[in-house]
Amino acid sequence: MAWAELDPFDLPDWVGESEVVWAAERGLSGHLVPGRLAGGSGEELPCDLLAVDHAYPVPVVDEATRTRVHQSWRHGQVLLLSHEGRATVAVPGTSFAADQVLEAFKRMTRAVGADPARWSVRLTLN
Repeated sequence: MAWAELDPFDLPDWVGESEVVWAAERGLSGHLVPGRLAGGSGEELPCDLLAVDHAYPVPVVDEATRTRVHQSWRHGQVLLLSHEGRATVAVPGTSFAADQVLEAFKRMTRAVGADPARWSVRLTLN
């Protein structure tokens, strides 16, 4: 799968200006959790979570991208990627726990210049 880095400022303006909810489309099992961002006025943007250290049966990202994700995380940031028109929040690890999801989106709010108090995360149990 080919991933490209995504500049946070290439996202729609409402992502940084309005109330935003990220909702998982399914539970947190696996290394890729599909989801979407929704704005207060009905705007939507596909936005997934990707655990970049998952490597079986094949690595999910190339080594250079994996290194950039780890460097960003170490410095309190998050790396955004894009694939087939979907924004993706890339984080270190092989799977997700709720606290890591919250931290990833807290970092994303900083990346887009948004107030974290205006963002929320909705997880599903399936």
